[in-house]
Amino acid sequence: MEYLSADKILVVDLTTSEVTEDELSDELVEQKIGGAAINKYLYEQYEADNPVVVGTGLLTGTLFPASGAAVMTAKSPVTGNLCHCPITLKVGLEIQFAGFDYIVIKGASDNPVFLWVHDGIADITDALDVWGKNTWETTDTWRKAMGDDLIQTMVIGKAGEAGSDLAQVCLNYWASGDRFGFGKLFGEKKLKGLAFRGMGLLEIADAEEFVDQALEILDDIREGDFIGKKGIGDIYAAMGQSGVNAWLEPLVHRHSACYNTPYATNTFVYLDEDPATLKETANEEPGFLITELYGLLGFKALGLSADDACRMLKICAKGGYDAAAVAHQAKAAGKTSMGDIESALADFSGAGPMHGKGVFSPWCPNQPLFSFFEEAEEDPGGWWERRQAVAYIFGIHPIFAVMSPELVEDDMLEMAGVGTELSIEPEKLNAAVAYLYK
Repeated sequence: MEYLSADKILVVDLTTSEVTEDELSDELVEQKIGGAAINKYLYEQYEADNPVVVGTGLLTGTLFPASGAAVMTAKSPVTGNLCHCPITLKVGLEIQFAGFDYIVIKGASDNPVFLWVHDGIADITDALDVWGKNTWETTDTWRKAMGDDLIQTMVIGKAGEAGSDLAQVCLNYWASGDRFGFGKLFGEKKLKGLAFRGMGLLEIADAEEFVDQALEILDDIREGDFIGKKGIGDIYAAMGQSGVNAWLEPLVHRHSACYNTPYATNTFVYLDEDPATLKETANEEPGFLITELYGLLGFKALGLSADDACRMLKICAKGGYDAAAVAHQAKAAGKTSMGDIESALADFSGAGPMHGKGVFSPWCPNQPLFSFFEEAEEDPGGWWERRQAVAYIFGIHPIFAVMSPELVEDDMLEMAGVGTELSIEPEKLNAAVAYLYK
């Protein structure tokens, strides 16, 4: 695979500590396109070893709008099903440029390890020094050891190490779209996480045409109904949760977008600093970046103040717990204070709230946000599944996919052709989407 690709599949055997590489063939891309569909194909090749597969979408890391997502695929230890969750923020981008399109992690290690992927090199590295540390401490340790604060991590905390059903693979310091207990699977493999850094470049078959078309699509998107909106507060309002914005607003410091995503889906709150502060703070931990919706909503429903709810999100992220599942289990257990919830974390078990068919992460709202989608009026469930499937195949931010009707499949297919010189027809996309549900 010459274009839009590193042309490499990494296979990591934690049992034997062996690392091998395969080529990413044009034939596989023409058949499965990318992202979740190729992830599933690779999972099936190594299914006997209970693998975790991390892969990029066909457009991940390009100038195509909202193309910053990668995908993690595994059999959920909580639901028992093969599931896919998005890898967002800047992590998906870094995976693309670290030198591999897909990473298959199979088997289990006897001792704690992490996978260090950098500039086309992959090292299975001892992680005994960070086993027992929280996600923040671990990310800081790896960045300091490598001498690079731009290293992006996928990491578990104590929840994953202890085998909690609520364990989540976090992204750097923050919550992720892992709502399937993949953090527990990492713990079973003695895999503390993955660290990525790369200076690679993507070759584009017709770079000038690709850039021109990407900018035209972006211009169309900028006419969308989400313009003028920002952060999670406005997303909540679009979901019909209008009271959240005013409840949270006194803590809000700024909003942040994932790579190349036209909407800022993340909100940073200050908990130990004045949110009105504009200058750089000397406080090492002034607040928290809210990167998911349902944990905060769940803690609000329990009656927590905005400050306590955000502090609970921070506790969950440091420990590597799925906050939405924590709020769900806390409600079932009658825990309604931050202290009681934190004390009960180790006792919670079972899945969190789900929607959809359980193939794609319920991290993304299952309704249109800000905009009208005709297909959603006719078949809301089918519309959401299709939008997610296509986003997970091409590497599009899943939440932005339900915001922007201007993101259309024909444009993605055309851009894929311009970028790769491969012929990827709508029928092939339909087949790849159907394959994800088999």
